[in-house]
Amino acid sequence: MNRIVLILALILLSCGQLIAQEKPEEKITNVLDKWHLAAARADFDSYFELMTDDAVFIGTDATELWGKPAFKEFSKPYFDRGKAWNFTSLERNIYLGADGNFAWFDELLDTQMKICRGSGVLKKEDGQWKIAHYVLSIAVPNEVVDELVQLKQEKDSLLTEQLRKSRKE
Repeated sequence: MNRIVLILALILLSCGQLIAQEKPEEKITNVLDKWHLAAARADFDSYFELMTDDAVFIGTDATELWGKPAFKEFSKPYFDRGKAWNFTSLERNIYLGADGNFAWFDELLDTQMKICRGSGVLKKEDGQWKIAHYVLSIAVPNEVVDELVQLKQEKDSLLTEQLRKSRKE
């Protein structure tokens, strides 16, 4: 009888542990939510600890392509003011790589720029999910694209010219 009770107890304990384990998608959701929250709270260290050392951040401006050290330097004044940015996920899709060490995602965000889209890649390092690549873009309704193109035409033309010249050199 004692043996049956012990076996049942072990089975229940194992089931409880399986139920308590977070799925990879839940862990990734938690990382992304913590990352966005760290920015909203201006918690510089927590924000950047959730990124890999070789992380890349691509912002909404065509010139915003940063490795982690450059992004830290750019971001520091915002965090030092006590408020960086406040992005809240409205919708998120997560996709897992077959090897279980990579995931990619896309999300719609509520931001000070209104609805934006974030997308990126997470990599598992030492058993922890970290953001390796993030792209932020402003979601533009199709009905206003022509207006937007007119607004940015001059700056885009100058940047296009600069980039073409630098490619030839």
